[in-house]
Amino acid sequence: MKFRYAAVCGGVLAVLAAVAPAQADDYKGFQAGDVLLRLRGIAVVPEVSSNNVVPTSIGGHVEASNSMAPEFDASYFFTPNVAVEAIAATARHHVKLEGSSLSNGDLGHLQILPPTVTVQYHFCPTGTINPYVGAGLNYTLFYGVKSGSGGLNVHYDNNFGEALQIGADIHLHGNWFANVDVKQLFLNTTANVSNSTAIADVDLNPTIVGVGIGYKF
Repeated sequence: MKFRYAAVCGGVLAVLAAVAPAQADDYKGFQAGDVLLRLRGIAVVPEVSSNNVVPTSIGGHVEASNSMAPEFDASYFFTPNVAVEAIAATARHHVKLEGSSLSNGDLGHLQILPPTVTVQYHFCPTGTINPYVGAGLNYTLFYGVKSGSGGLNVHYDNNFGEALQIGADIHLHGNWFANVDVKQLFLNTTANVSNSTAIADVDLNPTIVGVGIGYKF
């Protein structure tokens, strides 16, 4: 699936490359056994679709707001080119049922925690700029659900999903790196409205754009 924010990733990467210092003579890049810890600021942009709304007479579709959040991850390098990354972040979203005859359509707020593990391939582990791609799985937890102004109580089912990733680490100085990263998560859940008979399959599928800093151990 084409990343909607690949252009953003490329633009940030170009800026970081322009300001990155020249590679030091003793810089060896990434080696097997290295651990890279990163802290990013991320924008979470859901691409929501919903279907199988029951009963069909209420109509409508689900929408979720964008969100900003911190993200922490750790990468372990099995070889200079191959690493496994574990990612943790949580985001809060406002959910609505638009174009529906059910109450005012306000489904309240919820928080998602999608722990994600990806396997990455790093193209230039000894370079000042080290782009990578990754693919993996996430398990999305829905919590902190609060009912909307219409008094609708909604329960969301936790579920597994896939993840795709593209990004780059840019060596700054010593063991410090800048990072730009774009992920596409595929999150599916069943939304059950507890005080009605309404049920819907909801795909959140957020694009996550992040910029941050990392330190190699």
